[in-house]
Amino acid sequence: MYFATKKMKRSIFLGLLLCMGMAVAAQTLKTCEFYVGTFTSEGSEGIYLCTFHPETGELNTKMVFKGLDNPNFLRKSADGRFMYAVSRPPRAIDPEGGAVSAFGINKDGSLRFINKQSSHGNDPCYVDVTGDNSFLAVANYGGGSVALYPLDKDGSIKPAGCVIPHHGSGPHPRQNKAYAHSIRFSANSGWVYAADLGSDRLFAYRFDQAGNRLVPDEQMNMLLPPGSGPRHFEFTRDGTYCYVINELGSTVTVFRNEADKFAEIQNISTLPSGFSGMNYGADIHMSADGKLLYASNRGHNSIVVFRIEQDGKLTPITHVSTQGNWPRNFVLVPESPYMLVANQRSHNITVFRLESGIPVFTGRELKIPAPVCLVF
Repeated sequence: MYFATKKMKRSIFLGLLLCMGMAVAAQTLKTCEFYVGTFTSEGSEGIYLCTFHPETGELNTKMVFKGLDNPNFLRKSADGRFMYAVSRPPRAIDPEGGAVSAFGINKDGSLRFINKQSSHGNDPCYVDVTGDNSFLAVANYGGGSVALYPLDKDGSIKPAGCVIPHHGSGPHPRQNKAYAHSIRFSANSGWVYAADLGSDRLFAYRFDQAGNRLVPDEQMNMLLPPGSGPRHFEFTRDGTYCYVINELGSTVTVFRNEADKFAEIQNISTLPSGFSGMNYGADIHMSADGKLLYASNRGHNSIVVFRIEQDGKLTPITHVSTQGNWPRNFVLVPESPYMLVANQRSHNITVFRLESGIPVFTGRELKIPAPVCLVF
């Protein structure tokens, strides 16, 4: 009897382990969803909701949200309840030239329109939201301006409390005036930075929440080498280093915060030696552990991988083909060893598995017209 009891207990224990293993496996196999911003002027229908299977790398389109012209950049609130999109409607439809829209995110991932506001400038290309979802900021590329908006508790966008035009130009033919290309709130919400392609600088603003405004601080501006054309940027978690990808120069400029003033410590090419074709830098992201930096090249059509050294400087490791044309945007899949790349001109999203941090093409892709922004 005692032997039988032990055998029964052992069987129950093994059964429990098997169930736990199946539960873990089921959790591992769970698909995740992401949104795709696109250019409807290039054949798309709006914002796409897609699924990604982390075990197989398979991508599928779940649904499409129509009604926005060129919803080219998206940002989701930290709590996952709202989505914000900037759009570029034709002048005949919207003479003001641009808008930022708010959506509620339903349980099935579908989007529920809440409201929209003018972007106060032509060709809005970037939107960011504070961690507590109380403010939103927009960069207007054609308008060369940035705008700050308070947000209501229901996710709706209130009228802009602050609109600031940028000024300046550079030596490149495309730098005849200011072109605000991105804007981001710092991690502690005390600062806001905006990259301006036309004037070769990152503008720094003190974030006055109580006054609903951005206060320029020239001392904290970052000046790029002439003709660089800064586009996007990444900060280290402690705010010590800033990495700026330059569209016109195909470079990454590294800044270090020294006594509350950023100093350039490196300017490094995103291209392999010997390449002499046309290229424009696009997107930039840091690995979760802060050890690697990735940047995309449009023209060379690659992702360059840099190692971040202890002094903040970059060492190039390799270049990986994006398996498509014009990689405008890419994303590191949260809590998963994958990278997805949005190739605008070849109309495909390609899947890479990160092996020791290096992107390796899985052979998987999803055809979507003009994908330009990916948000999980």
